[in-house]
Amino acid sequence: MILPQFQDNPFLIKLSFHKIVESLEEIAASDGSFHARKADMLLKKVAPHPELRDGITEAAQVEANKDLIHHLLDELFPPMLSLNEIKAVSIPFSGMLFNYTQRFQNILKAAGPDFEINIRDFDYHQFYVMSCCIILNQHYGTNLDFSKPLFYDIPTADGILRHYRILYNADFLEITPTERSVKLTDEDITRLMDNYDDLDLWKEKFPPFSWDLKGFAIMTLYDATTENALSILKGTLLGSATEPDLHKNLQSIFRSIFNIPDMRIGFTAYEREEAKFTHTGLINKLPSYILPDEFERDCREILRNDSYEMLIDEHRYLVVSDVCKLLKEVPESNLLKHFQDQDIKSFILAPVVKNGNLLGLMEAVSCRVNDFNSVRAKKLDIVMPFIVDTIDRKINELQNEIQAVIQNNYTTLHPSVNWKFKREAKNYILSRNSGIDYTLKEIRFKEVYPLYGQIDIKDSSVTRNISVKNDLTTQLKNVLTILEDLSRENLANIDGQLFFDLKDFIEDINISIKADTEQQVQSYLQANVHPIFEQAAQFSPAIKAAIDNCHTNTDPLNGKFHSSRRDYDNTLLLINDKLATILDKRQIEIQHYFPHYFERFKTDGVEHNLYIGNSITPGKGFDETHLQHLRLWQLQVLCEMAIEEYYLKDKLPYPLGVTGLLLVFSTPISIRFRMDEKHFDVDGTYNARYEVIKKRIDKAHVKDSIERITQQGKIVIVYSKHEEAEEYKKYIAMLQAKRILAETIEEFEIEDLQAVSGLKALRVTVLYEHAPCADNAYCYDDLYELLNEVKA
Repeated sequence: MILPQFQDNPFLIKLSFHKIVESLEEIAASDGSFHARKADMLLKKVAPHPELRDGITEAAQVEANKDLIHHLLDELFPPMLSLNEIKAVSIPFSGMLFNYTQRFQNILKAAGPDFEINIRDFDYHQFYVMSCCIILNQHYGTNLDFSKPLFYDIPTADGILRHYRILYNADFLEITPTERSVKLTDEDITRLMDNYDDLDLWKEKFPPFSWDLKGFAIMTLYDATTENALSILKGTLLGSATEPDLHKNLQSIFRSIFNIPDMRIGFTAYEREEAKFTHTGLINKLPSYILPDEFERDCREILRNDSYEMLIDEHRYLVVSDVCKLLKEVPESNLLKHFQDQDIKSFILAPVVKNGNLLGLMEAVSCRVNDFNSVRAKKLDIVMPFIVDTIDRKINELQNEIQAVIQNNYTTLHPSVNWKFKREAKNYILSRNSGIDYTLKEIRFKEVYPLYGQIDIKDSSVTRNISVKNDLTTQLKNVLTILEDLSRENLANIDGQLFFDLKDFIEDINISIKADTEQQVQSYLQANVHPIFEQAAQFSPAIKAAIDNCHTNTDPLNGKFHSSRRDYDNTLLLINDKLATILDKRQIEIQHYFPHYFERFKTDGVEHNLYIGNSITPGKGFDETHLQHLRLWQLQVLCEMAIEEYYLKDKLPYPLGVTGLLLVFSTPISIRFRMDEKHFDVDGTYNARYEVIKKRIDKAHVKDSIERITQQGKIVIVYSKHEEAEEYKKYIAMLQAKRILAETIEEFEIEDLQAVSGLKALRVTVLYEHAPCADNAYCYDDLYELLNEVKA
């Protein structure tokens, strides 16, 4: 007999078979049949042992009467089922067990003499409260659902942990109060139900040994190893166990499911882009039996055509029950040789597939022949969905971690350079996870050609000042009208200086707008006019309505006093959105010809930087032709942007025009990602000349004049070398032939700028009326064919 798991409980336990005895008495008093005679004989044996009816209170009494108890329970424990059923007599939630079936005895015997059977994850608090809940339900008529699945975890002789679900039959139990029991009120019951965690309260209302528990229960177990292992598997994969513990737990779970005590599991990742197997440690560093000593290897070097087709193409299990036997039939198989060298005699390789993409191979291996076969492999079907989701999550977590490192230390990056940042981030993560100190390196690209261009909105600052002037004038005139009405009707005592200041503001605004004009006006109104308006409740309904309307019109989103500025902002927004959309769309197209770095910015217009070179796209075979294609593309796109803005002009609140500018720089430079500013910049003082020119060129003038080099409706190309001018004249000629650019090309020198001299420019007019809109422009294939013909 096994004693109770917890000694202290609300019950005074009396193990009794009184209900069995009473049932036998009824049978014995019947018609004298065989069953009646049998019952009578059993009752005569029970008579000398009143404790069987009145209640057993000591374990020794159970041991002394175990044979008689066994006979009493014959009907409930039929001998024919003793090797099939896992049953015993018990008291619910305790460790009191006896009268085992033969199968139960065999299970405990296999577990070993040192094994102690206890309910899993079941502590004293749970035991006490659940015992009290039985009393509440039976004696007070509550309906507390306190049940949860209870399990025994019992190892087999070879160490495989089996999981058994516990079921209780309590039909033979009676619960009655003793003198020590506490009578509960409805308020007490409510307190108990709201305070599960307060064990002292439960023990106060149900003192230890204050209720009689008389009778017995029948406990039945059923083997729920597979279902339970799946539940544990889900919890393990979703949990936060350390990597060694997780590997150990997963292996134990798989051994329970397959009933193989020493099977091993592993995982090998698959890199689709390079068709390689890799050992990346994605699923918490499970070992790889395909790559035990290598980081990566080409799939074709390991798999034969048939196994490659099965695993990689068709995503089917590869099962080998006898490695040595099959190797004799296909001696050229590197995979079988590989496993034989690791003393693996049978195995399963299961593709891990998510949304049609192969993530890797789950490996189940054994050192014995026939441990794995095609029938047993079907058991993987029940676990693979969890494995797939976990590995997919791990891959996403790694990618997110890589992206987080990039975001925190670099920025959101263009795809053309993202590869180098990802490689550096991955080095950082793997080094950190291995306990190695690692400092992120600066990202540099050497020998790249820069291209800079912009479409700028002409007179945007002047137009903004006009919009501010219109809004402020409207507001000040409205305020003056209200104040004059108040003064005329003698509703407020208004100083004449106030009228003078407001009129003076209007005159000054019509002459010029300064940077702080708007702030000065609003501060003056706040200090001198708003206090008068705050007395609006005392004024006439008409004046009050005018003041309320004035306040409403100051709303920047909808008010009348901001309408011109909103029109201006909407004009800039519409132009910038249109220009950026064209540039982004064309960028997608040109990236297919040759990848390059691209970034754009919205200001009063749209500007962009391009960098192209072998260091950005190693292995792509960059040459001068790719640079020429990109330059021609850039000129064409600037023309398209200018043309589209021209067609958009009639729909704009302000009919603004644009200017275009290209900077030609034929000397390759180096760029470096600035960690502090989160963007690329030139690297080194020699290359800084390019940045200086970029920042100063758009406001430059034609040499010896006050004429700006940028003009509405024209594209200006800034250069420093004669060869650059000749190259761009070819591009211009190609666009002139398509009637996108005018025939006349202006050539001039640019004034000397601070630290920059010797610049020259070509300027050409865009033919808006004759050119096609951007959507109908000829394709770039034609453009490049024409470029190649010109070069030839």
